[in-house]
Amino acid sequence: MPHTPMEWIANTPNVRVRVMTLAPGAGTPWHFHHHVTDFMFGLDDGVTVSLRDPDTFIALGPGQRCDVPPQRLHRVLNGSDHPARYLLVQATGEYDFVEVE
Repeated sequence: MPHTPMEWIANTPNVRVRVMTLAPGAGTPWHFHHHVTDFMFGLDDGVTVSLRDPDTFIALGPGQRCDVPPQRLHRVLNGSDHPARYLLVQATGEYDFVEVE
């Protein structure tokens, strides 16, 4: 996964909380988690969560939320011309990051 600046707020064996910053046009690879749910909260305009099966696109503005359950294929993108931040809460269970094409 390309380097994405992050600010850790909490990191335990079962819960991870951090502020993620995506550069303009940047995004995470397609991936899923076996056990954790991703709870994403928009902090800036420009963040989009893309999901597969079914294909869904969720634009997160400041204060908006998107939950991605375990096993659901997803990625997060910044479609804006400025850095965009989101709060990522991952809970509850053992963390993994399974990247797929």
